[in-house]
Amino acid sequence: MIPQGIDPLPIQQWSNKHQNFTHNLVADASFKLWNRPGQKHRDRYLATTKNFQWLIDHAVTKNIKLRAIGSGWSFTKVGVTEGGLIDTAALNFSFPITQKYTSSQYAKQPEDLYFLQCGTIIHELNTRLAAKKPQRSIKASGASNGQTIAGALSTGTHGAAIHVGAIQEFVVGLHLITAADKHIWLERASYPVASQEFVDWLEADLVQDDALFNAAIVSFGSFGFIHGIMIETEPQFLLTEHREGPIAYDHTLKNAMKTLDFSGLNLPGMGLNGDMYHFEVLFNIHDFEPNNAAKGAYVKYMFKKPFQLPHTPLQRNNDFTYGDDLLGIISTVLDKLPGSGLLIPAMVNLMFGLAFKPEPPRVGTIREMFNYTKFRGKVASAAMAIEIQDSPRAVELIIEVNKQKPFPGGLSLRYIKGTHATLGFTKFPNTCVLEMDGVDGQAARDFFKAVWNKFEQENISYTLHWGKINFNLNEARIKQMYSHASVTSWIDARNQMLSVPALTVFTNQFIETCGLDKIQGAIV
Repeated sequence: MIPQGIDPLPIQQWSNKHQNFTHNLVADASFKLWNRPGQKHRDRYLATTKNFQWLIDHAVTKNIKLRAIGSGWSFTKVGVTEGGLIDTAALNFSFPITQKYTSSQYAKQPEDLYFLQCGTIIHELNTRLAAKKPQRSIKASGASNGQTIAGALSTGTHGAAIHVGAIQEFVVGLHLITAADKHIWLERASYPVASQEFVDWLEADLVQDDALFNAAIVSFGSFGFIHGIMIETEPQFLLTEHREGPIAYDHTLKNAMKTLDFSGLNLPGMGLNGDMYHFEVLFNIHDFEPNNAAKGAYVKYMFKKPFQLPHTPLQRNNDFTYGDDLLGIISTVLDKLPGSGLLIPAMVNLMFGLAFKPEPPRVGTIREMFNYTKFRGKVASAAMAIEIQDSPRAVELIIEVNKQKPFPGGLSLRYIKGTHATLGFTKFPNTCVLEMDGVDGQAARDFFKAVWNKFEQENISYTLHWGKINFNLNEARIKQMYSHASVTSWIDARNQMLSVPALTVFTNQFIETCGLDKIQGAIV
């Protein structure tokens, strides 16, 4: 009998949010979890933990594989499996942490901590933190906030702050359901967070281990079910966004891209609106010429300053939108029409002219600045992480590739602090993320493949975003990207945390292709 709080999902096919793929599932293997109503938070939470455990036992008994899904944001099959999917979107309650639930060794204050269930959408998290008195905020955010916290965390989704890393960098504790009879509270030994009373509240086993934490924090659903997540927040702050361009792609801009020394750019607002928080360079790779300001780069940057009242909430300009199916229609045209590559430059020029036109500075919180994007049609996105000093050379190589394989989209560079996660794709101490976003279709896929090949030919080290288009990943590339030692450490951590039956439940074709499914090292 299926316990209360678990509903069968009668699905045998599933498509991701961006409509990049449709995935076949095993019949009668998918379920939806929900918190039982009318109970105290703790009773509801513990009941859901037991339901997670029931699902693992069910999967072992029936010999099926499982994966939790949130908003279905990933462009790849990293988050699906050749079995059933567990919809966790209804698991979305959260609460602040009090003194009694905070470790006496915690380096900060209890008000800096916030606990939330895995299905909480980041946009909703921002709303809840803004409602606190005084207001709080997450430290960094991606451009779109419709992802669940667990989904965004598990694929290493990056923010856009030059002094703050990806989402996993402000996660400090995980409640992991690892077996039908086991669940743990996992945190770093070097950074204790929760008190024993909090661990007892969860009825979990305490595990404090840096290597295990750093492996599990970006593990794309392969380390069991993530039920709860502890994050560090900070006092609410304001961002002032500026957009400039086009500006010349010259020595001054290239130096800023390589060093994050902005002094030579003479950017409006410097020294007036706080510290530099975000720096992004955008290129229309179809209309580009070095040292020509008319055909140069666009720059988007933000300054950070403390939140002050009164504050008028930022009203976003939503004039520029596509019809629901336009991107999909364009994708089909580019795939089917002979010589359709000739249409790409004109289409992208028009898109850039509309979407990246200069605007006056605007001021808002993270919640206001990075909204809940609703995608329309088929979009393609690939993201590569590189060392910041390689960024000008990378841009030039991508523009060279585009001449042979026209890409129906544009290029942006964002700069963020590196990660501690063992397989976090933002692995470089100062990471530049190259984002290639456009219309999905064969033209985009051919372009991505050519770029990856070119980087390898030119010996530019790179990694790929786990949740974006990354079809060239395999075991050899993973070891080349992260090192044999890091891959072995991640695999050993997974083996240490999961039993052999659970390893099978949480293995999918994606990690098999990447060579991350090995059973080796310590088995418990």
